[in-house]
Amino acid sequence: MDTLDRRKLLATEPNPDGTLDYLAALEGEIAPLKGCPGATASIGLVYVPDKAILAPASFSRYLEALSKETWDSLEGVAVTVLGDINNEVVARWVRVAVSAEPVLLPGVSAHTVMAEDRQPNWDNPALLSGLKRI
Repeated sequence: MDTLDRRKLLATEPNPDGTLDYLAALEGEIAPLKGCPGATASIGLVYVPDKAILAPASFSRYLEALSKETWDSLEGVAVTVLGDINNEVVARWVRVAVSAEPVLLPGVSAHTVMAEDRQPNWDNPALLSGLKRI
């Protein structure tokens, strides 16, 4: 699936209150890396909406489409999702975290990639201070 078709799966709705900074979060799973049939990777999305919010049902369809692609790395998944969310939702702030099951990497107990972006001049340290880092 090409980039534009994949991004079209991310439907948005108007933000119910664009004057507030608040966190919205969605989580799901995809089939991750090539050569690892049956295994999954978790994707967590947390964002501060601006003019639009992401329709949760569309995130589910989007993850289904990602599962049909072949991924060489979790890093590739994370930056792809971040770019797609930045393009379609245009959040004030967004974080994407992708984690693989430990069974995929013998001897490695965890593999997580976190990608983050924000609009220029936006900052709300009090809102973001309670979020868990990697």
